[in-house]
Amino acid sequence: MGRSRSKRIALPPTERLHPRADDLDLASPEEVVRRLHEEDEAAVRAVRPALREVAIVARSVADALRAGGRLLYVGAGTSGRLGVLDASECPPTFGASPSQVQAVIAGGRRAMTRAVEGAEDDAKAGAASMSQLRVGPRDVVCGISASARTPFVLGALDEAKRRGARTVLVCCNRPGPRAMADHVLLAETGPELVAGSTRLKAGTATKLILNALTTTAFVTLGKVYRGRMVDVRPTNEKLRERAARMVAELTDLSPAAAKRLLEQAGNEVKVALAMHFTGLPAKEAKRRLKHAPLRTLAKSS
Repeated sequence: MGRSRSKRIALPPTERLHPRADDLDLASPEEVVRRLHEEDEAAVRAVRPALREVAIVARSVADALRAGGRLLYVGAGTSGRLGVLDASECPPTFGASPSQVQAVIAGGRRAMTRAVEGAEDDAKAGAASMSQLRVGPRDVVCGISASARTPFVLGALDEAKRRGARTVLVCCNRPGPRAMADHVLLAETGPELVAGSTRLKAGTATKLILNALTTTAFVTLGKVYRGRMVDVRPTNEKLRERAARMVAELTDLSPAAAKRLLEQAGNEVKVALAMHFTGLPAKEAKRRLKHAPLRTLAKSS
């Protein structure tokens, strides 16, 4: 009776039983790992249909950041943690201000390391988070929900839309009429090997989309030159070495000369490169960067 009743319940794809999972508990560790890897490959394929829309949203994010707006992620559970992860990596990677890309997770900071019961079901709290952040027309608010129905996320998107922000939903199930957003970034990953565990395939697809979204936006904003993160903040020894290596590689200077130039530039790679290309001191080179990208400055040298 229980089985016949379960068949009548229309579960969303990410909650359904995977056709190859019934014997998973009998499989060897090697077989479990192999099946998981195959599912990861399926996650990559699931993202492909969304690429055009991801590019459109990335351009909107770049425009928003250029105009002084923000990219704000909103999620719960795994989805929320992925938003926090992506937001936290933008400052060291691209030299972005921490205010430019922010993340809201249902349940607050403690939800980063442990489940906060019921937090994802609170649509009013999601809406309130948008009010607290004073979301406005210059912002892009990106809800992250594998199920496409998390109340906290939908409440935030509704309030963000009411406030004039551009809204985006990253999801792995087709959203229903309740999930209103200007753009939907859908990766239909289907059932998980462990039913409902969307930290697996759905989480992988979500991470890929967020990676593409912010990386493309910051590339568009000139934060990458010839494949290097030229706005990196050299806050530790590894990053200081990387910064000096970038300057040497892109200028053909010796490592010692590149290090000296970098120091004169206040440890800003992009400024060091502009100084080299223009022959100007740091202050003037920095001013030139506001009006011309490195590619243009390099051609004029």
